[in-house]
Amino acid sequence: MTPLETVTPIAATGVFSLAWLLIAVPLVCAGVLLLLGRVADGWGHLLATAAPIFSFVLAVVLFGTQLGAAPDQRVVELSLYQWFATGGWDIGVGLRIDPLSILFVLLITGVGSLIHVYSIGYMAHDPKRRRFFAFLNLFVAAMLVLVLADNYLVLFVGWEGVGLASYLLISFWQERPAAAAAGKKAFVMNRVGDLGLTMAIFSMLAMFGSSKFTDVAEHAPGLTPLWATLIGIFLLVGACGKSAQVPLQAWLLDAMEGPTPVSALIHAATMVTAGVYLVVRSHDIFELSAVASFAVVVVGTVTLLAGAWIGCAKDDIKKVLAGSTMSQIGYMMLAAGIGPAGYAFAIFHLLTHGFFKANMFLGAGSVMHAMNDDVNMRHYGALAKVLPITFWTFAAGYLAIIGFPGFAGYFSKDHIIEAAFGQNVVIGLCALLGAGVTAFYMTRLMLMTWFGTKRWRKDVHPHESPLTMTIPLILLGIGSVVGGFALNFWIQDWLEPSTGAHPHEVSLLPTPIGLATLAVVAVGIVVAWIMFGRKEVPDVAPADVSPITVIGRNDLFGDAVNNALVVTPTRVVAENVILADDTLVDGAVMGSAAAVGGLAGQLRKIQNGSVRTYALVMMAGTVLVGLVLILGQWV
Repeated sequence: MTPLETVTPIAATGVFSLAWLLIAVPLVCAGVLLLLGRVADGWGHLLATAAPIFSFVLAVVLFGTQLGAAPDQRVVELSLYQWFATGGWDIGVGLRIDPLSILFVLLITGVGSLIHVYSIGYMAHDPKRRRFFAFLNLFVAAMLVLVLADNYLVLFVGWEGVGLASYLLISFWQERPAAAAAGKKAFVMNRVGDLGLTMAIFSMLAMFGSSKFTDVAEHAPGLTPLWATLIGIFLLVGACGKSAQVPLQAWLLDAMEGPTPVSALIHAATMVTAGVYLVVRSHDIFELSAVASFAVVVVGTVTLLAGAWIGCAKDDIKKVLAGSTMSQIGYMMLAAGIGPAGYAFAIFHLLTHGFFKANMFLGAGSVMHAMNDDVNMRHYGALAKVLPITFWTFAAGYLAIIGFPGFAGYFSKDHIIEAAFGQNVVIGLCALLGAGVTAFYMTRLMLMTWFGTKRWRKDVHPHESPLTMTIPLILLGIGSVVGGFALNFWIQDWLEPSTGAHPHEVSLLPTPIGLATLAVVAVGIVVAWIMFGRKEVPDVAPADVSPITVIGRNDLFGDAVNNALVVTPTRVVAENVILADDTLVDGAVMGSAAAVGGLAGQLRKIQNGSVRTYALVMMAGTVLVGLVLILGQWV
């Protein structure tokens, strides 16, 4: 029995009846800032920052209430209104506050609030700051709709809202051609993924007559293996688009053209985690299809290695972190695809990743702030002493992501590697290799940025960021240190009502696989030290590099593959359709029009105004009629 069958949702009462305010407040604030325009320039950023803080406080109250309730009383549904009713469908708008959704709400509003505070300093001199904060609020509201929806159709509204907001934020500096192109690319590629989610929802409506989570869980066991697999694959396609998983990953690195707080918001706490949420939320479907579940595992495994590969080859600090995000989301997808043994660990790593990756993205923004927006790590070096707060908080994120004992990632990622070996030795070895490569490229980033000799440009004078930027870094740095330990012994029990997965015993003592992971991580660190710590880093990337590095620098030729397989064929088809339209359709229409016009031109010659011509035509007509009558009698 799945948990959605055994845990009956209860109707929202008390503080849960106010859950709609989680979404309404940031959404209304976004509308106010956009409608008031320049009138709100002086204070709009403060209103926008207060919105997610309010939502976070309310989320903490809801979470505390759930903590005090019995496990079977932690799934609460709030029905808001009927959306539409047609035929056999009756679709309502409602919210589901359960152990899974509340963790996402806390992450979105908590980390989102810190990113808003950080943005006050980061965007202080941008003339469009008020609009930027409005888009941030819109993003947070859409993401909250996505994770709080009680059915897939309402989830899809949030899903598309996140897509719109990400487009607006990635292309925020649209006067830059690269930013405009990056926003368009993210928007288009996500629409490809959204087609998969749309097909999944259509299939659910056709099969179950409903898209409500509880109805899907109740009727899913009646699916044939084929339909369970198809719906699972459709959901996976949607997840690949939002979470930048292979083969829909190419938009993610280009998204770095947006302001750095956007990178932190999209890559750490919100958009890229939506795919993981979708898979875990849809576990009732995936558990019915071994093919669909294994497809999730394969996609996650390939992506964790692909993202790590890209991270090794980039000199742009934000793109190294973007490749890292691909890789870490790959770990989460891998865990989610494993099934009940991995659901909690996927969400566990998602939460710890929210801390340390937001920490490092905002830290990268602090470095850029100090280096005149230069993102090239070859122009950094020796920044640890001049940016001490940024350095120590970034170092906490670094130790967390490589899985240093005691830090956040040590607990969450090691559980995934253990579960991967339980699924398949090859998958486990790939996950283990990914841990070593992660240690390599993150150590490379640390050495090139914080240590060694100064490689600064002449007009650069590094300085620490203001308090509005460093305070969020400190808080996220603390989360990077203690977040894993705080969740390690608790999260499986907490998520059981939402995932149905029975908790597995965990221990602070390292297992043999855990020890092997630490050894592989140590090898990655040592190799990075040999290559970048003992040698002077050239301020220009060497041209004579290995083919492996060339492939990584070119994002594994993702754009080339997309152009060859999708863009070029589509363009050829479109050009031939246009040609057929011009020659056949337009030819037939224009040809018939020309024929009628030509005939009319010939007949016009008869209408010359001459009485004798008209009399001759009438006589000829009379003779012709007479001949027809005579011949008709003979026949």
